[in-house]
Amino acid sequence: MKTALIAGQPSWKFASDKVEAAITRMGGHLAPVRFRLGRRVVEPFSIAPWAAEKCAKGTPPLLQALRGDFFCAPFGGNETSYRSEKHPPHGEAANANWRFATLERTAHSTTLHLSLKTKVRRGHIRKSIALRRGQTALYCRHVLSGFTGPMNFGHHAMLKFPDAPESGHLSTSPIQYGQVLPTRFENPAQGGYSSLLPGAVFRRLDHVPSVFGGNVDVSRYPARRGFEDLLMVVHTTRGNFAWTAVAFPEEGYVWFSLKDPSVLQSTVLWISNGGRHYAPWNGRHVNVMGLEDVTSYFHYGIAESARKNPVNRLGHATAHQLSPKTPLVVNYIMGVAAIPRSFDRVREIQPERGGIALVSSSGRTVHTKVDIEFLSSIPNET
Repeated sequence: MKTALIAGQPSWKFASDKVEAAITRMGGHLAPVRFRLGRRVVEPFSIAPWAAEKCAKGTPPLLQALRGDFFCAPFGGNETSYRSEKHPPHGEAANANWRFATLERTAHSTTLHLSLKTKVRRGHIRKSIALRRGQTALYCRHVLSGFTGPMNFGHHAMLKFPDAPESGHLSTSPIQYGQVLPTRFENPAQGGYSSLLPGAVFRRLDHVPSVFGGNVDVSRYPARRGFEDLLMVVHTTRGNFAWTAVAFPEEGYVWFSLKDPSVLQSTVLWISNGGRHYAPWNGRHVNVMGLEDVTSYFHYGIAESARKNPVNRLGHATAHQLSPKTPLVVNYIMGVAAIPRSFDRVREIQPERGGIALVSSSGRTVHTKVDIEFLSSIPNET
């Protein structure tokens, strides 16, 4: 299957009756993705403004391709080596060139299969992204085989919010534990600025301590132009799935992600609103929020996630122990659904026959087709 140049990157394109998607060869970044909702088309994922530019020598491939969603293993900056392993930021999975395997088409679905053999820690990752007929959802699966040792990992979804104050309303499954990044996220001496209080612990997204005193509501966005912030929430493990959602009432749709919280235990929130003034950011990466479903110790990397840290001491996993005898299967669903303007924010996502019901704080409910059982499914080849 040939690639096409899309937003500066050679990419594979695939589609269903409701979704058109592209994924980059370099790093496996998924975007643009266009969802058809009735007569409208919505495109929630961000693409870096420098996507078609030539980046400076030494820029990590993931920054050159930066867009949409990509899988990270190990997740994070990885500035500290783990034993003899020195991984690039967010791992080879987010930087190396993926190989096309097959494009599988049936009467009910279209599935793109890619593969990657890693070198820093030798193993194999199979990536599959399925589009199902009649559904506005992406079914993502990564199978990690042949690896030995601890690994932190996760998805790195990024949404582009409309350029209007607080146009998007973020909500998640019930939060068991939330904390702002313990160390300073950005350094003003290097042209980076942050607004949230380092290390602050919280239980509500609308009550997060600020460096300027008081609390801010991070669930309403865009806000705090000129700052970059990072925080993490650990979800309670009720039921068989956890969720993150952003409602865009004026745009008439909601974006959501669904995961198995025993596999992807936490969500890292990267709030990027023009707070980086060094290349290639140059203050122009605005109105973007990363909704990154992971098992990791914030964004530090494998060394910090594999050893004892304040989060796993509380009983929340920040890495999984991999064995070549048992492949790790990471299933993940992202999708969109149409909503009325009176639908303010997602209060709850409930399973129902044939899909899910998204219930708003204002009492409105919308229904969409999703196969939740995918989250616990195991491919035959494992």
